[in-house]
Amino acid sequence: MDQPNPHPAPPGPEAQPAVCARCGKKAPDGAPPTWTCSVENGSRQYFCVDCARANLRAIEGRLDSSWW
Repeated sequence: MDQPNPHPAPPGPEAQPAVCARCGKKAPDGAPPTWTCSVENGSRQYFCVDCARANLRAIEGRLDSSWW
């Protein structure tokens, strides 16, 4: 890939809460390791376990979340 893949910041007191881009569920200590991360139109989006499982085929097909 042409773009560098920065490592996510470890959870800590300065970690930003992660919000599922699909259902709005919040994870106060940053995205848990079970959440899915997607970069769409240059911005990083997180999806909770439930939303990721419900849309696994579209995610593996690399379809933008607006499609599913």
